[in-house]
Amino acid sequence: MKRIALIALAILSPLSFHLSPLSAQTEVSNFVPGSTLEGVNYYLPKTALRVVVVAEKSVTTPGELNKYAFRYLRLKDVPTETSTSWTIKSITLEPYGVPDQSKAYNVKVKSKTVAPLMSLTHDGILLAINTEAEEETLPSLPQTTQAAAMLNPKKYMNQEMLSAGSTAKLAELCAQEIYDIRESRNALVRGEADNTPKDGEQLRLMLEQLDTQDRALTQLFSGSTQTSTEVFSLNYTPSQETERETLFRFSQFAGVVDKDDLSGQPVYISIKNTGNLPARQDNAEIDKKKAKMERGIFYNMPAREAVSIFDLNRSYTTIECSMGQFGTTEILSDVLFDKKTTTRVTFFQENGGVKKLEQ
Repeated sequence: MKRIALIALAILSPLSFHLSPLSAQTEVSNFVPGSTLEGVNYYLPKTALRVVVVAEKSVTTPGELNKYAFRYLRLKDVPTETSTSWTIKSITLEPYGVPDQSKAYNVKVKSKTVAPLMSLTHDGILLAINTEAEEETLPSLPQTTQAAAMLNPKKYMNQEMLSAGSTAKLAELCAQEIYDIRESRNALVRGEADNTPKDGEQLRLMLEQLDTQDRALTQLFSGSTQTSTEVFSLNYTPSQETERETLFRFSQFAGVVDKDDLSGQPVYISIKNTGNLPARQDNAEIDKKKAKMERGIFYNMPAREAVSIFDLNRSYTTIECSMGQFGTTEILSDVLFDKKTTTRVTFFQENGGVKKLEQ
């Protein structure tokens, strides 16, 4: 956050305001980047969105003995080829502010006047006047999760299985071992095994070990699926309201892809005004008074928007947020910041609206 002590307020705007003749204390000129010799520039923000997509990736690997799955274990439709599939688990939206290049203003430095304190973000967005304001940052992205390590079935094979002379013989021996493991497990559960432990914790550990052996050997026939989660993020700055715009595409085989990549299905965004601001009315008298307010601070009166993310089959999220680019630009008169009054103002970083005003 930048904090800047300024000597006088004289605002230049790229907006089409008609200014009255300048007083001796104020100098207003067109803002041309790189040509400002004195004073400080600031921006009002437009509202951008960080889109965070959490997707699940599943990789299915066929078992070495998949051809014998039905013969020995009566398993149907087991995978015979490696495949990858993706599904969207969640989508979230996080509004934040970016400098609006069309709303750049210059505060001139003049001596013998009141010196307000202005707080700016690192990229020049106005945060506060005559008070402290901390620059906000976006939260950290969700953590990804790695797939669990695949079981090694050879760790659970006996000498006879490891030395089997053919795949068919290995399948037969593995199937028999699986049935023996299941019989042992059932005997332990019923308390009929000769070595049934009396300690509950020891029994639990024995059952877990048998389950692991069963799963490792069964995967030789059924195959296995390793699941992980990946996090994708993209930044989107709306320039207009929309009923349905392609935000990105999602492929069942590749996850999040660019919106121009036709291998994926489109995921849409809609931005609709909630009607919280009345329509602007042209009023010559008000415009004339506004034009005389040549010294002051411009701010946004943001519009409230409903933002939704969806595809043809599902709605993922809907939020309401205020967006600076869809509202109006207003001005706080320099009377609020003269020698008689020390007004403290803070602004919303993501939309440029007034957050708090106190004297």
